[in-house]
Amino acid sequence: MVIASSPPQWMQQDGPALSELMTALPVATLVVRPDNSIAEANMRAEILLNMGRAAIVGSDISRTVRMGTGAPFDIWHGNKPIAAYDVKIHAGRTAEMEVDLLIAPIVDHEGWRIVSIHSQSQARKIGHYATSGGARSAMGAAAILAHEIKNPLSGIRGAAQLIESGNEGRDSALTQLICNEVDRIAALIDRMQDFTSDRLLECRRGNIYPLLDRATQIARAGFAEKIEIIKQYDPSLPFAQINDDVLVQIMLNLLKNAAEALEHVDRPWIRVETAFRHGVSVVVEGGKGSAALPIEILVVDNGPGVPDHILDHLFNPFVTSKRDGQGLGLALVDKLVRDMNGIVQYSRNREAGESTFRILLPMGTT
Repeated sequence: MVIASSPPQWMQQDGPALSELMTALPVATLVVRPDNSIAEANMRAEILLNMGRAAIVGSDISRTVRMGTGAPFDIWHGNKPIAAYDVKIHAGRTAEMEVDLLIAPIVDHEGWRIVSIHSQSQARKIGHYATSGGARSAMGAAAILAHEIKNPLSGIRGAAQLIESGNEGRDSALTQLICNEVDRIAALIDRMQDFTSDRLLECRRGNIYPLLDRATQIARAGFAEKIEIIKQYDPSLPFAQINDDVLVQIMLNLLKNAAEALEHVDRPWIRVETAFRHGVSVVVEGGKGSAALPIEILVVDNGPGVPDHILDHLFNPFVTSKRDGQGLGLALVDKLVRDMNGIVQYSRNREAGESTFRILLPMGTT
């Protein structure tokens, strides 16, 4: 028999109701009955599970939050506090994710539990971080250095061309080598300068599909001309908050990265997908709450994938598995996506033999 207790005094004095407190909780929270059915779910739980409250309430917790492979025990049958960190679960209609899972029995209510699902583990993987003061100083120094290096490079190239014209082309091979190397270094510096700017990127509400089509069209006409590019678009996707030119640049970098990974694959293909997803949000700059990132863009290929030894540093500058690679393409993608208040992730499906780069962007507002 359950004995109802009086609400606390602060709640009797026009304080927030329990339902309001549940809604305001910043993490996904479920109330579970003794029979393992879910009695209540807050808004964060709806977002994380990608399900409406009506579908969550009444469902079996073991079916709605399914433990991933390798779970050490049945976590849902017991009446003791449990804290499980970095565990893999299948939550609602979402793919497998890594979370911290906390289960707390409700005192004086046998079998009733509060389940909270924290996505900090996922946030750590995403690596969505603000630029520190030290990083900004380094960026400023890099910008000055790049500018100072490019000035003498132009002089070296001009001198090489003068030598070639003065010797009637006798040293053309050598002077051409000098010009090619100068051009290569200048191009590398141009790409490095993309990292040195921390100015606010201008984004607006826009349709991503013409931009995705433009990027795939450029790829088909050039570096991916021998690769099948498949498009699987969600026609009901709303507008995103984007910078048009930057999104095209991001897509070209990811498509080129995929094309290079498919160099030795017999029947290469790249698939570009879009979808509307719930469950991931980021803190808005200045601590003004959080912003959901429901616009999903996937670039999938059937290449060999990223070597395990560089996975943890995949989006860092100068990290590459390619013999002649510079390691700047994916680092630039990460920066540009973050400049649009989004996130980019990499995953590998070994069973299907597919590698996926996933971009999540905010929905368009202005």
